[in-house]
Amino acid sequence: MNCRVVVEAAVPVFDVETPDEAIRIAISKTGEMLNPDLNYVEINMGERTSPSGEELPPAFIAADEALVALELEMTVFNVEREEHASRIARKEIGQRLENIPLEVTQIEIIEDEDAEDETDDESAGTGSADDEAVESPTDIDEDESDDEEILPEFEDLVE
Repeated sequence: MNCRVVVEAAVPVFDVETPDEAIRIAISKTGEMLNPDLNYVEINMGERTSPSGEELPPAFIAADEALVALELEMTVFNVEREEHASRIARKEIGQRLENIPLEVTQIEIIEDEDAEDETDDESAGTGSADDEAVESPTDIDEDESDDEEILPEFEDLVE
């Protein structure tokens, strides 16, 4: 099973004046921490709402310092359960984003429509691998006969 996991991160940014500036710096800072190891993680602005349901900007600024909400999305392959996918995503992202709080906000199971096509391709590939396996022993026999000719010459040189 493959899952798409969305993790919310609270990224601190210093010496900023506007929410837009804070968001740009937070995305850049997060991208630097994740790349090149996790270049497949998508970084988006997070969504914040007030207790009354009013939509707020993803950056909260106080005293030229900001806390920016970002959403980090990654696909986790070959997991057993959604909880397993969640743990893997938090671990992989959390190892690179030190001292940044993370929370898994969404886990979506990805339906693999191409799975049948891949299994057909794999079975076709297996046939060609069997053909190569049949040819390999003949190649080995030829190499052994070459080795037998080389060995006596080597022994002559040693004497």
